[in-house]
Amino acid sequence: MAKLLQLYFAGSIRAGRQDAQLYYSLVELLKSHGKIFTEHVADPNLSEAGDAHLDDKFIHDRDLDWLQQSDALIAEVTQPSLGVGYEIGRAVAMNKPVLCLFRPSSGKSLSAMIRGAQDGKSLVVQDYETLDEASTSFKTFLDPLKK
Repeated sequence: MAKLLQLYFAGSIRAGRQDAQLYYSLVELLKSHGKIFTEHVADPNLSEAGDAHLDDKFIHDRDLDWLQQSDALIAEVTQPSLGVGYEIGRAVAMNKPVLCLFRPSSGKSLSAMIRGAQDGKSLVVQDYETLDEASTSFKTFLDPLKK
């Protein structure tokens, strides 16, 4: 029987919430694979202020604790974000599998530090345009981790 994974979803908060509705849809797809520690990132009502009622140190420490507990990090990287880049770097340092999703149709360029780190196993960068393509990427990346 396949185990349910514990997943960390990363998406832009303070760098811009343009993709908030997309994050919501991606997290809904991810729920079939396991528990999402950072489901709040997908809340369409969350503003660029993020968890403004919480201290930055608290947010940092809480999120790193969630990342440590996670089986993998899934990041939507189309909207450039220092925080997401930091989380990816920390996940790599923790030997966590990382899947980065990027939409070329956005007209943006993905950082060479992300695309160049791709090794096809522990860090995968997947270009996509549709939710169906994202769902296929989730299955391909996460199913081997469930064994």
